[in-house]
Amino acid sequence: MVNAGCIVIISLILFFFGTQLIPITDPTECCYTLTAKEMLAADDWLSPRIYGNFWYDKPILFYWELLVAYKIFGVGEFASRFFPAVFATLGLLLTYFFGTKLYNKKIGFAAAIMLATTLEYWYLAHAVITDMTLMVAFATTLITFFLGYRANRPQLYLASFAASAVAVLTKGPVGFFLPGLIILIFLAWQGDLRHLTKLFRPKNLSVFAAIVALWYLPMTVLHGREFVENFWGVHNFLRATVSEYPKTDVWYYYALISAIGFFPWSVPLIPAAIKKFFRRAELFIEEGRLPVFDMHEKFLLVWAATVVIFFQLCATKYVTYTLPAMIPAAIFVARYFVNRWKIFLGIAASSLIIFPLLIYFAALPLTEDNSARREAQLILPLIDDNTCVVSHGKEYSGSLVFYTGAKIFRLETPDNFAKIRPQAMSWTSKNVMPFMTFDELPAEKKILAVVSVDYEKNFLDNAAGSWQLVGEIPQGALESLAEKIFYGRERRELKSKIYMYGGN
Repeated sequence: MVNAGCIVIISLILFFFGTQLIPITDPTECCYTLTAKEMLAADDWLSPRIYGNFWYDKPILFYWELLVAYKIFGVGEFASRFFPAVFATLGLLLTYFFGTKLYNKKIGFAAAIMLATTLEYWYLAHAVITDMTLMVAFATTLITFFLGYRANRPQLYLASFAASAVAVLTKGPVGFFLPGLIILIFLAWQGDLRHLTKLFRPKNLSVFAAIVALWYLPMTVLHGREFVENFWGVHNFLRATVSEYPKTDVWYYYALISAIGFFPWSVPLIPAAIKKFFRRAELFIEEGRLPVFDMHEKFLLVWAATVVIFFQLCATKYVTYTLPAMIPAAIFVARYFVNRWKIFLGIAASSLIIFPLLIYFAALPLTEDNSARREAQLILPLIDDNTCVVSHGKEYSGSLVFYTGAKIFRLETPDNFAKIRPQAMSWTSKNVMPFMTFDELPAEKKILAVVSVDYEKNFLDNAAGSWQLVGEIPQGALESLAEKIFYGRERRELKSKIYMYGGN
């Protein structure tokens, strides 16, 4: 209980402290928060919607979390980040529980503290995205399976299938397929594939199907082909086969992300892992001895490696995808650090000081640069019933809509609109925001234009009439803050400008 209490206190410090200050960012967080905000306004807890359109990007569970938080705390930053922090805390308690069951309390506690103080976990505990919820459901699926398998208690498999169904309600079919693949590979390594007959029993499958059907069945009935094509086609099949961001589709992507994401623990761990690898290679060459793993090590290795390799093989890659691999990785390497307790305590103590400071010195300036909260504060007093608001830049800012509550048109040239307009079975199908071309700007209305400075020339070249500059938003980037701290000055490059046409 003492260890669990310490973990909860550390979670409050690392994951909840300062979350009300961090703005909702573009392009991902705003999609979740704006969708939940529109669902709340429509009093519709079934069909996700954004910009007035039904939205099939993700299943329902994370939206339910946001809706509950908005009901309790009101719509805002703290409410939006509340459940990711809650599930991050649950993830640490799961890590402690499983590490203790596999080894002992010291390893379980060390694994939980290591996980809490990794860069990727800390970041995702604050991020308004589905990954923390998925990780907890994913881990519960595998932990209940393994404990049932080890103790020959097949009744635990019912909990495993129920947790997998929750994962499917969070992220889609990967919540069933990927844990199933891990279990399959592990049983094959054990030489015990016959055990699958104990796992896939009608009762377990029925519980899984009943939970999944709570949302997927009514959505299919209500929205039919549109739901099937967009959810299953674009957001699952297309994501796996066609890269949304081709620059990240490189063979070393997740190896690099894992090293960065596991910082600061990866600093002493990587040299130790390399040393151990060469030692084992030397033993194999000299004595023909292959490394021997016990059942616990096999399961942890299969779990972590399968997650990383699976997503490496997928075309679309995100920093967050391999989060489910961090629990087994933390437990596996905690055994290294418990034998080096001074190093462990030094890194942990330093992290517990540094990470809260990162809220103010890194998270705030970086998220401000990726949010339109300041733009919204500037234009809100200028908006009236006769105002048309447009946004022009490389990306459309959903956070501007979230903070203003206004209908904001994505302003494009006719040629560019033809390239990015929504098309079936294409990544452009995600462009469901309202559009307007330059030749459609209403001359009879007051127009407010939020323009990225990189697109200012293009805007002024294409926007007819006389426009008045009414505001400028400076960058709040980390390098500007560092210059102010170390050199006593701050570089204030501009991020966006606000132009107005008509009005007083």
